[in-house]
Amino acid sequence: MSTWIYSGSFDPVTLGHLDILQKASRLCDTLIVAIAINPDKQGCFSLEERKAMLERCTGQLPNVRVEVFHGLLVEQARRSGACVIVRGIRTYADWEYENQLCEVNRRLAPELQTLYLPCDPQLSYISSSIVREMARHQADLTHVVPAQALEAIRQRFQP
Repeated sequence: MSTWIYSGSFDPVTLGHLDILQKASRLCDTLIVAIAINPDKQGCFSLEERKAMLERCTGQLPNVRVEVFHGLLVEQARRSGACVIVRGIRTYADWEYENQLCEVNRRLAPELQTLYLPCDPQLSYISSSIVREMARHQADLTHVVPAQALEAIRQRFQP
């Protein structure tokens, strides 16, 4: 059985995130969507809210489970029995950054492989920070976030 792990802050989840995790879920037996806790960032949504949004968005994918983790991704991958770390690529800038992370992860956990998955080009402009900015200004979010997360995001940013 192959277990893969896809991590991020998902603050909030976007259609770009969903695109990557749907692609990855078709390639492995189990996909863990791991919500990373970054102590240097104050999240817009609580960990519980992010987990609930992701669970609603992935409910139709039986081989996907959502977890929250502290610490290094490679340690969570080991704890979860994952053999592949999935990373989404939107732009060339993502590629450069992800290559740096890949090298660090390779040195920390040489048994883990990193798989880059490109997002749909039509979604490459979407990021959680852009979604938050759009939501602050009450913009239409239907083309940037999954329907299952839309209401929670709208409620958070109500004037």
